[in-house]
Formats: sequence, C-alpha cells, structure tokens
Amino acid sequence: MAWLVTIAHLPTEDPAARMRVLRTLEALGAAVMHEGAYLLPDNAANRQALDALAEYIAKTAGTAHILQAAAASPAQQQALERLFDRSARYEALIKTVESLRVGFGQTDPSAISRVLGKQRRELEAIAALDFFPTETRDRAQRALTVADQEVHKLLYAAQSATLGPGESLLRRVWATRRPPWADRLACAWLIRRFVDPEAQIAWVDKGQEAPAGSVSFAFEGAHFAATDARVAYEEMLARLDLAKNAALAKIGAIVHFLEAGGEAVPESAGVQTLLQGALRRAPREEDLLGEVEKTFDLLYEAYYEPAKR
Repeated sequence: MAWLVTIAHLPTEDPAARMRVLRTLEALGAAVMHEGAYLLPDNAANRQALDALAEYIAKTAGTAHILQAAAASPAQQQALERLFDRSARYEALIKTVESLRVGFGQTDPSAISRVLGKQRRELEAIAALDFFPTETRDRAQRALTVADQEVHKLLYAAQSATLGPGESLLRRVWATRRPPWADRLACAWLIRRFVDPEAQIAWVDKGQEAPAGSVSFAFEGAHFAATDARVAYEEMLARLDLAKNAALAKIGAIVHFLEAGGEAVPESAGVQTLLQGALRRAPREEDLLGEVEKTFDLLYEAYYEPAKR
C-alpha cells in the first residue's frame, strides 16, 4: 500500500494557525511518526485534504512537503498500520456502554437512550478514521446493538398495545389537527418517546381528512380524544398503561391545566412560556415538535424517580 508522508514546519509565532493545522491533521486521522512528520494512507480524499492544508501552511509562513512512500517490507507495513490502531478507543466505548447496563430498571431509560445515541455517534466518528478495522470494531457495534435493544424494551413499554385485533401501534402515521398546542404537542412527544419511536406525525386542518390508515389523536372523534374528565394526553396514558409512570402523570397535570384549566400546577406558567417561545421560533410543525420535545424531555427527567428495590 502507498502512504502519504507530510513533513511540516509550522510557524511558532502564530499559535492559532499552528493549532488549526494540528487539529486538521487529527481530524484526518493522521498518525504522528515523529515531530513534524505525519502519515496517512494514500487515497484521493487524503491527497486533496493534504494539498489544501499545505497551501494554508504556506500562507502562514510555514512549509509543508507531501511525499508518497511505500513500506520496505511486510513487517514495516504492519508496523505502520499499527500506528492507526483504534482498539483503545473502541474498548473505552464498549466499557461505557457496558457500564450503562447497571442502570437498566433504575435510571430513566430515555436518559440511557440519549447516552447510547452519543456513543453511537462516537462509534461512527472512530470508524470513519479506522483505516484498518479489527474485530474490536465489531465488538463495539454488537455491544451498542444489544444495549439499544434492551433499552428499547424498557422505553417503549406500550409498543405491544393495539387499537384492535392485530392492529399494532408501531411504525404508524399519527394524525392530529392544527393549531398545535399543549395537549397535541404533549401527545406527539409521548408517542415518539414511549409508544412508537418511528412515528410520523401528520398535522391536518379542521375539516380535512386524516391520512388513510393513520392513528388520530387530540380532536373530537379521534382514536385518542379528550373526554369530560381527561385531555387526550391523559386518555393516552390510561389506555396505553402508562399512567402508572409518575413522571408522565405529573406532565399530564400540567397539560390538563394548560388545555382545560382546573387545579393549577406550579410549573404550568413556565411550561406555557416555553411553548409560546417555541411557537414563535419554529412556525413549521416538525421544527416546532423538535423544540417542544426538549421541554418535555427535561420535565420528564426532573420528575423521574427510579424504582426502589
């Protein structure tokens, strides 16, 4: 295999430019052979990136030479490849993922899910610069997959619920009406966090038919509609066996007050302000829901208490 060796002399009088060069080399996954000498596999993408970096170095009064080289022997080739070994980073990721298993059943599963999401992005970042993969990458992938599956079972406890014989609530289109406000937004959050993680939320105007085959919520005649005693969010909790989750029930009290009045909840005013701000910031429903989900996620984490053993 051919290699690209970058020999660079970086100006010491411009620390910011020096740091930019070093960070660029790090982002490319370059291995340090010794001070001022950096190694990368020879491919079109790396050549283009290094050519651009050499131009930048020249502009900062430094010098850079990019040389094409080859290993003199198979043993030297293996030694060069070992400079790019990412095993330690994969092992650290596996350790982090395994440590999360201790919290299964104790820690809020949505919090664990978010940490796993960060670890998956970390895995993708490591793999992008893993020029010579080993079985350690496969082990890291398997550890994440198993943890994701276990957290999924905890997080989406209502996924086995149905509307009727053989009618699953998974991977569905969920329809509600405009305008979006507390009850409809809270229902949409609940659906995507605890019922149907791959749900598509459709917003329709009054008088407009919901998409064929969709599950409707938060309007008169919907599958999950408000009653005299409960808003649609609370109705969804009751019918999907989620009402026993105290954190979700506390959010339900806030949503009930914002939609139907009644007994005030201290946090209601703050939540109302945040929802109004989200409406101004994100007029498109999909963008709005992304903003609102952050509010309900934080509320849920604040209210969640792990089960006592």
